[in-house]
Amino acid sequence: MAYMSKEGYEKLRAEIKQLEEIDRPEVIRQIQEAREKGDLSENAEYDAAKEAQGKLETKIAELKSILADAKILDASKVQTKTVQILSTVQLKNVKTGSEMTYTIVSEREANLKENKISIATPIAQGLLGKKVGDVATITIPHGVIELEILKISVG
Repeated sequence: MAYMSKEGYEKLRAEIKQLEEIDRPEVIRQIQEAREKGDLSENAEYDAAKEAQGKLETKIAELKSILADAKILDASKVQTKTVQILSTVQLKNVKTGSEMTYTIVSEREANLKENKISIATPIAQGLLGKKVGDVATITIPHGVIELEILKISVG
C-alpha cells in the first residue's frame, strides 16, 4: 500500500494522463513514421521507437499499480502533538544552530527542493513520534546529528 497526500495522488493521476494521452500517441507516431522508411530489420529508428514504447508502457503500468494501491492520507486528521507523516516540522541543529523546515511525505512525493522528505529517510524516521522541545539524535551517512523540534504543523 502506498500512502500519499491528496496532492500527491492528483499529481500521479496527471502524470498517467500525460503519458497516456500525449506521450503514447507520440511514440506510436514515431513507430509509424519509422515503418514507412522500409526494411524494419535494419531500421534503427524503428528499434528505438519500439524500445521507447516498451519503456513507456512499463512506466504506465507501474504508476497505475501505485495508484490502485494508494491510500490517501487526510491532512485534516494529522495531529500536531507528535511528528507523523504529513507533519511539517521546524527543526534546529543543536550543534550549528541552523534551522530548517521539512514536511514528511510518502517516498513517492519526496522532493528536497520543496523541503519534502520521505518517511523512509533516517531524519524522518528519527523524528517520528517526537514532540516540540524533544531532541532527536539521528544517525545519517555523515555521522550523528541532533535536531531539536521547534514546531510541528500540518501542510
